Amino acid sequence: MDTFTAISERRSIKQFDPDHRFSEAEIEQLMAAAILSPTAFNIQNWRFVVITDQAQKQKIRDIGWNQEQFSHCSLLVLICGDRDAYNQETERYWANAPAETGQMLVSMIRQYYDANPEARRDENLRSGGMAAQTLMLAAKALGYDSCPMSGFDFAAAAGIVNLPAENDIVMAVAVGRALEPARPRGGQLPLAEVVHRDRFPS
Repeated sequence: MDTFTAISERRSIKQFDPDHRFSEAEIEQLMAAAILSPTAFNIQNWRFVVITDQAQKQKIRDIGWNQEQFSHCSLLVLICGDRDAYNQETERYWANAPAETGQMLVSMIRQYYDANPEARRDENLRSGGMAAQTLMLAAKALGYDSCPMSGFDFAAAAGIVNLPAENDIVMAVAVGRALEPARPRGGQLPLAEVVHRDRFPS
């Protein structure tokens, strides 16, 4: 599917076919696309909990205002981020770069994040958001639909999936086969209202 078509046709679907199942090859294809999403310094700090077990999906639904997307989707992906990723064998992030470049970047990574815990969490949110969009567009390109979701108890979800303490949940993305089309778009703001050239107006 053309990229602009995928962007235009990606919509938040509320009704998924609960009987549809993804093949393992499809799941791998989707997640392989998700990890091509950009991250600062190439630290690849996103982490994904791919949930296909129906009982596990129901647990998330139970702490998610009973939204049926959680349990009816074929694939529920909790998009997380590891605040300590920057310091986990950092050299491997630049293993394919020239040695001098890799050494310089590894040093910069540690200097920046060691003293900046807020940046580590911010990076999780930025990287996770981009990965979510990549995942949703990849799903659309394969003919599937998705719904980004934040309406659930993040702390309870962390317990359900045994989230390590240094990780943050960014959002969930439900993926599957739509039972019905998305509702008409609620209304887009005009470009002139949200896009400014060079600076905000005085």
